[in-house]
This record gives sequence, structure tokens and C-alpha cells, in this order.
Amino acid sequence: MQERHVAKNAPLAPLTTFRLGGPANRLVTATTDDAVIAAVREADDTGTPLLIIGGGSNLVIGDKGFDGTALRIATRGFALDGTALELAAGENWSDAVARTVAAGLAGVECLAGIPGSAGATPIQNVGAYGQDVSETLTEVVAYDRRAGETVTLPAAECGFSYRHSRFKQHPDRFVVLRVRFALEDAGGLSAPVRYAQTARALGVAPGERVPLATARETVLALRAGKGMVLDPADHDTWSAGSFFTNPVLTEDEHTELVRRVRERLGPDAAPPAFPDGGGRVKTSAAWLIERAGFTKGYGSGPARISTKHTLALTNRGEATTEDLLALAREVRDGVRDAFGVTLVNEPVTVGVSL
Repeated sequence: MQERHVAKNAPLAPLTTFRLGGPANRLVTATTDDAVIAAVREADDTGTPLLIIGGGSNLVIGDKGFDGTALRIATRGFALDGTALELAAGENWSDAVARTVAAGLAGVECLAGIPGSAGATPIQNVGAYGQDVSETLTEVVAYDRRAGETVTLPAAECGFSYRHSRFKQHPDRFVVLRVRFALEDAGGLSAPVRYAQTARALGVAPGERVPLATARETVLALRAGKGMVLDPADHDTWSAGSFFTNPVLTEDEHTELVRRVRERLGPDAAPPAFPDGGGRVKTSAAWLIERAGFTKGYGSGPARISTKHTLALTNRGEATTEDLLALAREVRDGVRDAFGVTLVNEPVTVGVSL
């Protein structure tokens, strides 16, 4: 297989799950780690702006496109050694999860159906349904653009927190090449089920284990019900999944939120609240969006809220990135005006900002 392919004035929209964005001056598709590193070094040596693309499931690219080199990481590699798993950055994450379940290993089964590539998972500290990758990830192999060398970072040096990492904090420094995990052989059973909705769907109490395949299939069904399993025929999946992160509030900010919720919705109303350490409280972005008046299917233009889940903004087929951003700003500003909480976008924006 050719290690790299170069195209000029290349459309980027087909490489994103939103199907939005203009072209790149140059698109390099690399299928080996060496080809990835060579493309990065070439861009850095010539002072060319560089955009890294994996599965494109967390990207909002501006309508004008990208004035530089877009590097699509298309490396492949799935290696199991006992319970140790190594994935090349370009591996399809959802497929990799399916293979770990088929191998009888627990730890990422509740991350089934999440679109995108394996290399993106540590950047965002991808998580869902009671699991996130930082719980099982052991090492990230990355090219350090500052040092000009390949480095291996143990999990403790990755700076993981809710939907955040050292890689996200310094987006122009590291290019993820490989991700390593320590999974669990629990005799064909899942990790303890922690997410209440998953437990209810499985008919078990939180903390119980279930057959791995059952856990994965249940999560896929829950995701599909929210339009969060990719389907080209379903415009509710022409999205980046959850567009806003769940707000993490200080005690004072949470107290103010509760006051405003009761003022708006009545004395018995209360927003969801989950302890997040250090006296902070995490609340639900979807709950705030709905209570601010933005319901499923909201919008009259080509970008609308998903008909299945209020946290997903979608391209109904003819949208532009500006259409999407206009809707995102309307939702963000509406929630802020109603409850005093400013939502933060989860997808990475390229050439545009919210």
C-alpha cells in the first residue's frame, strides 16, 4: 500500500461527520507512522499550517476551508497481547471496541458506537455511559513537534480530566501515533455497570456485571436512539454527537444556577447535579438546553437540533458551517440568558469560532 497520497485543493467536508467545511490547499493521506511523521516535519520545516484529521467526528471546519496542509491519519494496527491492547491512531474506534468484546476483554465495551479514530480518543478523553478511555489507557505514543522526536507518554503524564487532556491543551505539540490500553479478562463479563441509564436498560443494579456482548449491544441501542450511531441515510447522525460539554460549576455558580432554575421553572425545580471533586458540581447541558426552550428538532433552517437528542446539532443536508454556528450561538446564548451558564463547544473548530 502506498504510504502517502497527496491531493491539492481537496474537499474536507466528506472527511467529517458533519459533512461541512471548505477545501484544504493540500491533503496528505498517510498510512504509516513514518509517513505521518514525515508529513508533520515537512509542514513544520516550511512553516505551513497543519490540520490533523482522523475520523473527522469532532471537527467543525469553516466554509473557507483550510489554508495549509490537512493530514489524514489512515494508519492501521490492532494488536492484542493478553489483556494489553495497542491501536494505531487511524484505527476505527468503534470497530476496535467490537474486536475487544469479541476477544472477551472488558474495559471499553460501553464506548461502543462512538465515531472517529483511536488516535482521537486520548485527546478528548472520550467517554460515555460510565466509561472513559483514561480509565484503561496506559500509554500514548506520539510525535512531539516541539522536540522533533517520537515520545511515549504514560497515562499519568497525559493530564486527563473531563473531556480534556494534555493533547487538547497543547493542540499544536503532539501528534498521536499509537494508543495502548490495559483491559480486563472478567470471564466474558463486562466491567461493573456504572451509568444509571445503562443499568436500567440492562435490568441490573449499578455495579453489576453483564455479558460483554450484551453491554455493547445495549449501548449501541441507546446511542442509536439518540442518533449517535453513524448512518448516512439519517441526518440526525450528520453531527459531531454532543455539541456542548456538560458544565462543571463551582459551588457558588451551582447555587446561582439553582436560584435561576427555581425562578424560571418553579420552587420545586432542580437541575441535575453530580459531584465532580474539589467542591465542583457537574450539571447536564441537555437539560439546560431543553429548559431554555430548545427542543428536539428545533430550528427552521438547514442546521437544526437533532430530532432524537437536544445535545446534538445536525446538518439536514444543505447546511453550511455558518448555518451550524448560527444555531450553536443561538443555543449557547439562550442558555446563558436563561440560567447564567455559558455552554462550551465540544468539537474542535477550524478557521471559525463560536
